[in-house]
Amino acid sequence: MNSGNVVAEKSYALALRIINLYKYFIEEKKEWIITKQLLRSGTSIGANIEEALGAQSKKDFISKISISYKETRETMYWLRLLKDAGYLKETQFLSMMEDCSELNRIISSILLTSKSNATEDQNSVHS
Repeated sequence: MNSGNVVAEKSYALALRIINLYKYFIEEKKEWIITKQLLRSGTSIGANIEEALGAQSKKDFISKISISYKETRETMYWLRLLKDAGYLKETQFLSMMEDCSELNRIISSILLTSKSNATEDQNSVHS
């Protein structure tokens, strides 16, 4: 794990929670379809953050962080769907959504800052 990198640590922790939730749904609820989507999007967040950390350019970094942002939003969608379909208890939902929302805010901030810096860099080249 990326010790000291908050977004990497939080996305990794969320991925572990998603994996455990997925195992619970498979074993206890016998639900495979929606939770498979949740597993994919929830673990993709951190995978794309890791790729961003190893990006070869600012453009590559922004691209990977953008994917993480979209995957976080998708994960939140699947969690809402599972709750509203009666698979996920309110307390489980609120806890998971709190983690997703926090991660989404962090990723959004990184994305906005990165895009702003890229624009400033581009403008300074053309000056």
